[in-house]
Amino acid sequence: MNQYFATVARGLETLAAQELEQLGAHSVEPGFCGVAFEGDRTLLYRVNLWARLPFRILVKLHEFPCEDAKDLYRGIQTIDWLNYLTPDMTLAVNTTGKNDRLNHTHFTALQVKNAIIDQQQSNLGERSNVELQAPDVRINVHIDRDCCTVKLDSSGNSLHRRGYRPAVGSAPLKESLAAALIQLSGWQPDQMFYDPLCGSGTLPLEASLKALNIAPGLFRVRASAALAGRFGFETWLDFDLSLLEKLLQEARDSQLDTLTAPIWGSDRDENVIEQAINNAQKCGVDNHVWFSQMELADVVAPADSGVLFCNPPYGERLGRDSDLGAFYKLLGDVLKQRFKGWTAFVLSGNKELSQSIGLKSSQRIAVYNGTLPCQLMKYELY
Repeated sequence: MNQYFATVARGLETLAAQELEQLGAHSVEPGFCGVAFEGDRTLLYRVNLWARLPFRILVKLHEFPCEDAKDLYRGIQTIDWLNYLTPDMTLAVNTTGKNDRLNHTHFTALQVKNAIIDQQQSNLGERSNVELQAPDVRINVHIDRDCCTVKLDSSGNSLHRRGYRPAVGSAPLKESLAAALIQLSGWQPDQMFYDPLCGSGTLPLEASLKALNIAPGLFRVRASAALAGRFGFETWLDFDLSLLEKLLQEARDSQLDTLTAPIWGSDRDENVIEQAINNAQKCGVDNHVWFSQMELADVVAPADSGVLFCNPPYGERLGRDSDLGAFYKLLGDVLKQRFKGWTAFVLSGNKELSQSIGLKSSQRIAVYNGTLPCQLMKYELY
């Protein structure tokens, strides 16, 4: 059993813990902005391939007492880096946290790098180069008071970058947050899903991946050239290609061919609808998800019941100068008058604006969109 840590967006730790347990993780413990768990190499590969909520899956190498730069250097050198890194492989060091004497992450990273390459020079007479964009090995160092934890990053690029979405609107929702919102809502694939403010399509697309049981990591395989490598662990010395290929084949075999209920998205902007259609094609779900250009004022319920989801502009980035109060009031009117029998979920980062909807929410769930505190508001529409 190895010790792993999944980094997740603030507030989603418990939800991510549930997802990891469903994927077979052991000793799952939610923490701050992450979840600790245990498992074997198969689990590590499976979580990278299947998990919809985490950003990165880190593998714990070592933990040691660390008060200053000397402790850090010595502690890093107690690890036999030959097991993880040869001089022809590149590395990058990412550091988080601090204490009284190690309070600058750039200095901490430099000290870690020096300890590693000094060990290489001493043992082998040559050293690894630093490569910040696409290193062979990403090392993650966390300082917390007088303790240092060293981990390897198995994911490479953040897992929220599925690889299907090169085209995004001007205020994109991270794929991992979209997946989390859908999970929080309790939406089931046998219910119709509709986003009338869909932008480049992230919510409908994440809903379709869930409904069709498509592993989000599969897009990395298709877009590996653009992503400069699929997963971080693929360049490791102990990489097991046959295991990954087996898991990829299992993932492909478990996909469903048809949706049990329609998934729709619409938006007033013709250009972002084009982006949404392109993204759906990259997902391989363009035959399943329906996108159309439509003004919010023209939106009507396409079925007697279903789940409506939307992420309207908050005034933070989009439409800062336009009359968003009137827009939110229109949204409320459309929900009230045309979506009887539906359940609606609205993500808002602006409390004042959300009051303009003019409906009483039956539930409010606190979430973060990046660093912005938001609320996912649930409306039962009778």
